[in-house]
Formats: sequence, C-alpha cells, structure tokens
Amino acid sequence: MIFSFSAADLSTVSADLLVLAVPAGAVAAAVAPLDGPGSFSGTLATLTRDEEFTGKAGSSLPTPSLGHIRARRLLLVGTGGGSPADLRHAAGIAGFQARVRGAKTLAIAFHGATPNPGVLRTIMESVAEGNYRFDRYKSEGSRKAPLESVTLVGVTENQAAVDQALASIAGQNLCRDLVNEPAAEIYPASLARICQELAGENITVDVWDEDKIREKGMGGIAGVGQGSTRGARFIHISYNPPEAKGHLALVGKGVTFDSGGLSLKSNDNMLTMKCDMAGAASVVGVMKAVKALRPNVRVDGIIGAVENMPAGNAYKLGDVLRFYNGKRAEIHNTDAEGRLVLADCLAYASELKPQAIVDLATLTGAAVIALGDWYTALYTRSDDLSAALVGHAAEAGDGVWRMPLVDLYRDKLKSEVADLKNVGGRAGGSITAALFLSEFVTCDKWAHLDIAGPAFLESPLLHYTPGGTGTMVRSLIRWIEAAGR
Repeated sequence: MIFSFSAADLSTVSADLLVLAVPAGAVAAAVAPLDGPGSFSGTLATLTRDEEFTGKAGSSLPTPSLGHIRARRLLLVGTGGGSPADLRHAAGIAGFQARVRGAKTLAIAFHGATPNPGVLRTIMESVAEGNYRFDRYKSEGSRKAPLESVTLVGVTENQAAVDQALASIAGQNLCRDLVNEPAAEIYPASLARICQELAGENITVDVWDEDKIREKGMGGIAGVGQGSTRGARFIHISYNPPEAKGHLALVGKGVTFDSGGLSLKSNDNMLTMKCDMAGAASVVGVMKAVKALRPNVRVDGIIGAVENMPAGNAYKLGDVLRFYNGKRAEIHNTDAEGRLVLADCLAYASELKPQAIVDLATLTGAAVIALGDWYTALYTRSDDLSAALVGHAAEAGDGVWRMPLVDLYRDKLKSEVADLKNVGGRAGGSITAALFLSEFVTCDKWAHLDIAGPAFLESPLLHYTPGGTGTMVRSLIRWIEAAGR
C-alpha cells in the first residue's frame, strides 16, 4: 500500500473511491466543495438531507459519482466530534468500504482541522486495518482487490508518519495472517521458520527443539507439547542495536492449536483454537516492525510454541511439571496450558534482566466474560508501566483495561504436593492466571496482557472483519519507539 499527499481540488481527485470525512453538524459546509455548478450541483446536499446523514461518528453514506467528479464513487463518513478515536474509525470504514467495493485507489479528505502527525499515523494504520482480508483460500473470483494506493487530500505531507505507519501495518498484517492461518500451516516448527526470516542487521533468532527444551529444564513447554506429533519450539528473537538506550522484553504464548489436551474442549470451543498463538503472533509482528523502524532500544521477543493435543503420552491431570526457574506446579486442568508455556518463557526473560517485560496471551475465557471482545485485560503492579501501555494503546486505538493483581486470591493456587497448581477455580479466573504467571517473573516492571477477547473476532466489530485483529501490535510498537528516544 502506497500513501501519498495531494492539495488538489476534491472534484479533480482521481480515485476508485473518494471518502469525505464529515464532522457532526458540518455536513453542508463539508459537501459544498463538491456540490457546486459543474460537479453535483446541489444534489449532494439534497441526498444528505433525504438520507438524514448528520456526520454522526461511524455513520456513512455512499453514492456513485455519475461523472460529476473524477472519482468513480463518493463515500461520506461521519467523524462526530472529531476526536482521534472518531477519525481512526472513519479511516477504518474507508478502508473497509474500499475492500467491499474492490477499490484499488482511495482518496480521503478530512473536513476541518488537519490531523496532527500522531493522528495521521493512526489514520493510515486504520485504513489498512479496515482494508485487511484473509482470503487466500477463497477461489480467485470471490476475492476483492486490496488497496494499492491511498491519497490524503489537503493533509500536509509527513514522510516520517508514513514510514512509521507502513512498519506498523506490516507488523499487524503479519500478526493477523499468522493467527488466521490454519493450524496445519502454522505449527511450532513452521512458526520458528517464519521467525528465523527476521534475522538480519542487529537481529538474531535462536530456536530450541524439544530435546534442548527438556535439556534446559523448560518442563512447562515440554509437558504441554509432548502429546503432539509436532515437536515444541522455544524461540528467542533478539534485536540489539549498538549503544541501545534501554532493554525491553516481549513474551508470547504460542499454542498453535489447543484441543484442551486430556481436558478436551467441545467442538464449538475448539473450532477457533488456531488463534491460541495470537500472543506469539503479536510478538512476531512487533519484531517485524522493530526491524524496519530500528529504534535505539534492545528488544527481546520470546515465544514458547506448542500444540496441546490428547494422546497416550500427553501430560495428565495430577502430573507435576518443573519449570525453568525450578518451581513446580501440579496440573488440575490440561486446558489451562498457556500459563505453563509462559512460565518457562517468563523465567527465561527475567534472566535477561530487561527493564520491563510484557507478555501477551489468549489466556482465559474469564477475561472475555469480564471485558468482552474489545478490551485487553492488563495486569501489572507497576503504575508507570500501566500508564505507558494504556497511553500508547489510546494513541494506537487498542482497548485496554487495567485489572486488579491482588495477593488476596493467591491461596487459590495452593497445591498439596507442589509449589502451586495451575488453576484457581472459576471465580476470578483471569486474576489467578495472572498470579500464577507472577511466580515466574523477577523483573520489577512486568505486565501481563490477556488478549483472549480482542485477539480473534467471531463476528464483525467496528471496521474489523472476523478473524485475527493484531490487537496491541501497534500499541507495543509505540511503547518501544518511546523507550528508544
């Protein structure tokens, strides 16, 4: 996707689809440049009145141009009060409608104030979000063409914002592709190979097979993965520029398919479990963007990749697994496997002594019940880290809600035979999962992001189609960029 800028008169802009972003209460003024003699000649104002289009945020009104302007089609999109969130959503609708209509060229104009550089970046990212489709398994005739170019009309050119947006778009799209691919295509070894393709200047990729995983004492990854014919992988992607200003670590849950193991899921609950590696996919997407942006901060991306399958050699209820830091957990549910994989990864990440660790995982159904499909559950004891992540998520357009990480519920994880057990009961299930993870972290600044709700949508939401969303990828990229300044 190519982004460009133009100061041309709207009626002369050539595009498959021209989008005019219209604030609430300013419809007449917004359409006036297109509604004079020689263009729509007043019919556009009549159309908005007849269709009761008021510029409400998220509303839209399409119309063919009928030769009145050079663009083939016109789409009015409401931006409400013109907040950054409203502008992002309008841009997402533009991208979505462009894909629906098979538009290859898109032009967008914003009536009123010119977006600042930060908002401009998110506008470009949101166009790509709305335009995204995972359709590689559809027959040729049933696919809609993606956008090739986007022209921002009446917006001051900003190449830095374009470069940042393109890096974020590439990272988020990679994440979404990985999540949407079937488990027959994305499994531990194939995910590791994709990660190895990121190796290059200042980036190394280290991959351990199941034998080395056991040798290193990662009993969580080994235990969860042992029931599958596809061996587990531990993946460490390291970006380490000279004279880095800081050191951050990302940890991703990479359960490439989750049957539940011997605690077998139902068919309906298992149907979308190719998405259970969305945390790992987010880490890969962020690291792809890091490679392009080259921030002046060390970043370690750490992934435990497994399939959780039932078999004669699968790990069992009552088993005790020993983790990388020496702690042991008794298994009370083999479908609470993600925390076992993350435990080894977090203990390893802590050994690297970063200034902060953030992990991402589709960890609990409890987080979905609590916060629905939009909000990521954030657990941390660091107010500074919480403020940073929430702030960057607000800039990027991701939903994040801080949850309590309280020792009050720690006793729910007590085991009679081991240091702890891997579940704490239904009540507060997302909190006790975070408390379990905290047992394996020694870094003072650590945050756990339970992305079980927003990582994968089963129905459309805002400008997202069903499937992987790439949630938190753009937010974490911004967090890393800020640390390198």
